[in-house]
Amino acid sequence: MELTYYSDYAVRLVNSEEPGRGTDALTTVEAVRELFGANQSAGRRATEADVTRFRAVRARLRSVFEAADGGDETLAVDLLNSLLLEFPVSPQISGHDTRDDDGRPLWHMHLADHPSNATAGYAAIAAMGLAFHLTEYGVDRLGLCEAPPCRNAYLDTSTNRSRRYCSDRCATRANVAAYRARKRLEADRSESTGRAADTAQRSTATGDRRPAGSGR
Repeated sequence: MELTYYSDYAVRLVNSEEPGRGTDALTTVEAVRELFGANQSAGRRATEADVTRFRAVRARLRSVFEAADGGDETLAVDLLNSLLLEFPVSPQISGHDTRDDDGRPLWHMHLADHPSNATAGYAAIAAMGLAFHLTEYGVDRLGLCEAPPCRNAYLDTSTNRSRRYCSDRCATRANVAAYRARKRLEADRSESTGRAADTAQRSTATGDRRPAGSGR
């Protein structure tokens, strides 16, 4: 469904903060406006007050991903429903400037928001897009990166529901860390085996040096 495109709004907002690294990119009006991407007209409505409001919505959207990632489907849906109720949208048919070969508009569904401020508009689109994605693909398609300390949000669109990381970079870093951990474990086991063999050899050698006929 085309409307799942709007779910990217939710991912962009959630990932503007990385709690595990103690970073937060959402500190200025300019940062808020950048989240709107190509929708510059909506972004221009942002004011200083929206910085705080965006952060509040971000925390609620992250809670949806955390619930989904933790396997609590009901909680994820309840949290998302509360956002949908607070920030409603109206679906509209739109053609924009795209035309087919005959010059007719390529009609598609569009989410029209009626916000009192920039935060309300963004939250409405993000929540609705995430809702479409959840109902179309399943709650388990909402995840948080498993490469510590990242924990960025992502939407799993893989055919076998196998995605575990937010990016190729995090996947590579996690694979390298796992490889090194295996090598350390193998080295520790080898060293332990070697020590055990040395101990056994010394014990045998000591026994061989006992005087003939000696006992306990």
